[in-house]
Amino acid sequence: MTAEIQTETENKPPLPEGWLHVDALDMDAQGVARRPDGKVVFVEGALPGELVSAKVLRKKNNWEQGVLTELHSESSQRVTPRCPHFGLHDGACGGCKMQHLHVSGQVAVKQRVLEDNLWHLSKVKADMVLRPIEGPSWGYRWRARFSVRHVHKKGTVLVGFHERKSRYVADMRECHVVPPHVNALLLPLRALIGSMDAIETCPQIELACGDAVTALVLRHLEPLSEGDLARLRAFAAEHASVQWWLQAKGPDTIRLLDEGGPQLAYGLPEFGITMPFKPTDFTQVNPHINRVLVNKALSLLDVQKDERVIDWFCGLGNFTLPLATRAASVLGIEGSEALVARSRQNYKLNQAVAPGNTALAATEFVARNLFEMTPQLLMADGVADKWLVDPPREGAFALAKAMADLHSDSELRGAWTPPRRIVYVSCNPATLARDAGLLVNQAGYRCSAAGVVNMFPHTAHVESIAVFDLET
Repeated sequence: MTAEIQTETENKPPLPEGWLHVDALDMDAQGVARRPDGKVVFVEGALPGELVSAKVLRKKNNWEQGVLTELHSESSQRVTPRCPHFGLHDGACGGCKMQHLHVSGQVAVKQRVLEDNLWHLSKVKADMVLRPIEGPSWGYRWRARFSVRHVHKKGTVLVGFHERKSRYVADMRECHVVPPHVNALLLPLRALIGSMDAIETCPQIELACGDAVTALVLRHLEPLSEGDLARLRAFAAEHASVQWWLQAKGPDTIRLLDEGGPQLAYGLPEFGITMPFKPTDFTQVNPHINRVLVNKALSLLDVQKDERVIDWFCGLGNFTLPLATRAASVLGIEGSEALVARSRQNYKLNQAVAPGNTALAATEFVARNLFEMTPQLLMADGVADKWLVDPPREGAFALAKAMADLHSDSELRGAWTPPRRIVYVSCNPATLARDAGLLVNQAGYRCSAAGVVNMFPHTAHVESIAVFDLET
């Protein structure tokens, strides 16, 4: 069971038998209550401040897990879920966990998760809590992976997310976290797959929206018939901006059904940057927040025209290319040679179209195993004034550990100058806290600021950003 997010509790009078007072939410968006004997009860569907009854589904020595059955006193933050498929009922969609909590309450919970992780895991407290980065709470999800299932008993095809805590596909007829035009495609997609010869051998459709294209990647276990290819083309012709990609095996096997048309890409207008990508590439789910996040990260980094910056885990150049509009030189480092090649392509594409039609700063991309970093490898990259770190969920432990090792070795420390500032963008508060502990407690930095980024409204996913400044 996940760790509890603690909240202050007051002395409360005894409750009627079986009633529970919910004090907090855990990291799975379950209400956290305690029985009179102190035993913790995790209640799905309950919110902090509520009085509830619950049906217990699992019992352990130290905790129980159950589901809300009756609401005796309601939180002021409780709202009516917008989606009819959300909830605790049989067949409920598992794509969202917090639609019953007002979005401002969701952000407050995530901020508390970040602060609690930093303190309880690493004894790190930010000097300043940043204002949360927020954006649209509906229609934000430009990336999604829909499962496809032909259900013989129902005589229909299902296209959607899995049911809550189940391998079954939810009977989704609408979804309000995807863009409205994608929501409108759900039922037509069901009809399309139902009409195909490959009705039994297409288990997945992956969605990737760009600024001008809606890419749909059809995973097919067997070669598609000419009739099915014709059906896909007719669907694309009927629904503006839809572009079909086919995936026979792994992500590297994807191919565009028909060449031509607009390219799948997103823009960072403030920097004059256009980022082409493939539908199976990693890009942020929420483009609205991504634009704000890139701008905020560069603002916090405060890059000057005479500075050198390293972008660790650079991906396709989401931060690297905007950095190249601000710095004297940039080094982008990623773990894959193929990804580095794509980053170089994106750099060349944008090189002559930066704001003011000035060329981007000198930028180099290199591939390296970022999970096996050493002090010597850090020194080989040369001195940089500032770093941008944007790792996957596993975090940047090897990088932070190499920094700590360098700081503890007086001989090596004298031969290398660490960056004055690090901006760390995280999609996992636990690994951010772990790495922050190394930077603050062993590498000579202080955490000068930290805050949450509501990249995934209505889910328990916590994105965050933290600033580390070198102690002088």
